[in-house]
Amino acid sequence: MKRLRLLLAFPLLVLVAAVYAAEPVPPAAPTFAAITAPATLAAHRTFVFVHGAWAGGWHFRKIDPLLTAHGHKVWRPTLTGLGERVHLASPAIHLSTHIDDIVNTILWEDLHDVVLVGHSYGGLVITGVMDRIPDRIGQVIFLDAIVPNDGESMNAAFGVPETDVKGDFIVPGWVKPGKPIPYDVPHPANTLREPVSFQNPAALKLPATFVLYVEAGKKPEEARFYRFYQRAQARGWSLRTLEANHNPQWFKPAELAALLEDIVAANPERPHR
Repeated sequence: MKRLRLLLAFPLLVLVAAVYAAEPVPPAAPTFAAITAPATLAAHRTFVFVHGAWAGGWHFRKIDPLLTAHGHKVWRPTLTGLGERVHLASPAIHLSTHIDDIVNTILWEDLHDVVLVGHSYGGLVITGVMDRIPDRIGQVIFLDAIVPNDGESMNAAFGVPETDVKGDFIVPGWVKPGKPIPYDVPHPANTLREPVSFQNPAALKLPATFVLYVEAGKKPEEARFYRFYQRAQARGWSLRTLEANHNPQWFKPAELAALLEDIVAANPERPHR
């Protein structure tokens, strides 16, 4: 009887399988892999992202899985007093504190040939890191970032009066408590006032790229960070542009990740020194 049931059920199973086989398969959604051609993929690298003011490592969490999927290692530490470390906020935090944050991440995690990426205020931080441990860095990428001269603070680099000061912090209008986590938080004002050192000969020789973000419909000369694009050009750095607002890591993560891979592909990994 059992054998008979199986024989009777078999034609029904075949019919069901045929129906499913005839159903059209919907096309897969575009992926990061589709944006970056296999022939142009960079060798596996170690990226260390340094976020901008008011932000945190969470700013680059959309970039992280895209690069990791291609075999890269990604570190996105949060600077003291910001992001999930906001409980450490204090007027005692200076630029040198944030430089120490990144230097110690690289040293304690024993990272070598790092692709050091700084966004906005993060350009000031990575400049200090370059000066301190150039032997651990393979190349640097400034994403719409401050490019300070030796002995220059962020306030001096922009050349405009300090605004939105509330006590010991910079609190622009969009930084408001009570938003769903994660959110931007008040930024320690002393980090914008302390000058950075950039005079280590080895740091000056590191391969560097500046990426200028240009909003749709605008010329590069109209971009807020164009002055730093010009500084990078004067230093002989590689130059790129990306049509985006100041935060493509949120709104165009696949395009930004592909651009980063294209940049590092032009600079092969160097052996540990």
